[in-house]
Formats: sequence, C-alpha cells, structure tokens
Amino acid sequence: MGEAVLFGMGNPLLDIAADVDEEFLKKYDLKPNNAILAEDKHKDIFEEMRKRFEVSYVAGGATQNSIRVAQWLMRVPNSTTYMGCIGDDDYGHILEQSARKDGVNVVYQKTTEVGTGKCAVAITNLNSSTHSGQCSSTVKPCCGNQKINRGHRSLCAFLGAAEKFHESHLDVKEHWALVEKANYFYIAGFFYTVCVPAILRVAKHACDNNKLFSTNLAAPFVCEYFKEQLMQVMPYVDIVFGNETEAATIGRTVLGIESGDLQAIAKALVSLPKINTSRGRTAIITQGADPIIVATESGVQLFPIIPIAPEKVIDTNGAGDSFVGGFLSQLVQGRDLKECIKYANYAAHEVIQRNGCTFPEKPDADFIAALP
Repeated sequence: MGEAVLFGMGNPLLDIAADVDEEFLKKYDLKPNNAILAEDKHKDIFEEMRKRFEVSYVAGGATQNSIRVAQWLMRVPNSTTYMGCIGDDDYGHILEQSARKDGVNVVYQKTTEVGTGKCAVAITNLNSSTHSGQCSSTVKPCCGNQKINRGHRSLCAFLGAAEKFHESHLDVKEHWALVEKANYFYIAGFFYTVCVPAILRVAKHACDNNKLFSTNLAAPFVCEYFKEQLMQVMPYVDIVFGNETEAATIGRTVLGIESGDLQAIAKALVSLPKINTSRGRTAIITQGADPIIVATESGVQLFPIIPIAPEKVIDTNGAGDSFVGGFLSQLVQGRDLKECIKYANYAAHEVIQRNGCTFPEKPDADFIAALP
C-alpha cells in the first residue's frame, strides 16, 4: 500500500454540533437521523445554536469523514487524497489543518466568493424516553417500547464554498496526477448536487483503467431529487453504500420497488447496467441495529453489527461515513469482504461513542482482533 492509493472528492464542511431540544428541531423542521440542505427558513440556525447551546467544531463533510477514517485505520500518512472547495477564511484554515493532522493529503480548491461550508449537527438525546419502531443508529437491541439513552443527529448543511467546486480543479497537472496515482475512488452522493462533470471524469478514469469506483446514496433527498445525476454515474459504480432509509427511497423513485424490501432493492442495485463488466457491482445497505445487507451477483449475505449498550452511544453523526471509511481502509489493502465489514463495523462502533466523526489516536488492535 503506497501513497495516494485512495482518492475522495466531495463537500468539505465544518460541523457545528450541539445537543439541542425537540423544540429546536420543530422550529427548523428537522427530523432525527436525517440530512437536508439549508433553505431560507434555516438562515438563523447557526447563530441560534451558538447562542442557545454549547457548540463544538469538527471537520466534516461525508466524503471527507470517510477518507479521514480510512486514513486513520491505514496508518500510512498520505495514503489518501481528498479534493473539495473551501472558502479562503478562518473556517477553511481550520478544516485544512484538521484534515492534514489526520494524515490526509487535502488538495482544496479555494474561493473568495463565499465562506467555507458549514453543517448544523443537531443532537437530540432521548434519555428515559419510550421508543418504538426502527432506529437508524448502530445499537442493538432495538425493538418496540423500550427505555433508551441514545444520541440522534439531524444534519442541515449550508454548502457555501463547497458548491463552488469546478471541474477545472482537475485540469491542474499535479492534481490530475493524484487521480492517476489512485487505484480506489470514493465520492458520496452529496456531491451529486455540486459537480457531476467532475464525478463523471473521475468515474470514467476509474472505469477505463479497471480501478474501483465507489459511491454512497447519502440521503433520501439525493435519491429523490438528484436521482438523474445519480443514475448518470451508476454505470461506473463498483460499490454502492447506503442505509435503509436511502435504499427504500431509491427503491421507490428509481427501481420501482414500493414495498421497501431492502434485499430486493440491494439486488436491483447490483443488476443496474454497468460499463466495466470485468467485475460485478456490490451493494451494501446498513439498517441500524439489524444485519448489514451485502448483495453481489452471487446473491445476498447478512453480516451482524457489533452490539453496544445504548447508554454508550453519544452521537450517531458520522456513523455511516465511518462505516464506509473502515470498509475502504481494508479494501485498498486487498482484504476480503468479511474483513472489510469487520473494520467498517469497528469504525462505526468507535465513532458513535464520541462527539462528531472523531476517533481515538490509534485503533484498538486487541478489540479488532477479538471480533469474529
């Protein structure tokens, strides 16, 4: 495994996180464990969070989170490259310093037109509340009418500079050299709202050179309102990740599966047209406390999550991103599916016990070794 083996591109955001109350969620029309783009009605959300609650600042953005986690687990500096657009401001400097500290080679495009993107991370702690139905956090058990203590997150992103990314950033000789150097690529679905030409350029490079390209369904709104962009890229996708809500949405909006049958949706994703037929597509769907669904041309496999006591869960923000990062950290080293899922589970298990998409200085090798 050498330098720059894994390449990511996406929307770099500064996460502004706080524990909030239900009244705050209702005021800004936010739902637990969901992600949306900010609208006019959210223009005061960051200021109100700073005034009413104790906030923390963490480097974020879905793809950047996954790349940071992969880098953490790979342990070789600059094994990863990340591109996106930030503002030439203090928030941008904080983001860059944070990512470089994590060992990621960030090659940001910078703009003075607008400030660095931000994401409100509204965390609600359902202490001593009665919970029914299916939960999206990686906690087990999760069944009807039980007392829980679990952190849920609602994301509201103001893309700012992130949506100013332009394909011309890839025209720089030194930048494209990093694309050519990489053998694995990951771009989360949020970037489909920003620069599809850049995504297609990288995806076609991967396809033409028999490299592996992966993506993520990202959020229900991506699967509903940006499904055309998603389907433009899908023929180049080797691995697609998503959670149960995203999968159900794409099942309804694209695949014609109204039932929400996740295994059927996963198999349908695998069966979508693919240009590079030298390997089949893999679809990976997480579903909270329930087993992970992995579909390939050979069929469907189920993998259990790592059980965790509900009271240990602090924040589910970044759980899905870290799952992807853990998976990719082993994939680039040629590990098999079982090992990739093991590290994906471990990464998510670690991150949900901390605020934001953060992790300890070193992975817990003994804990990982003890996993089945």
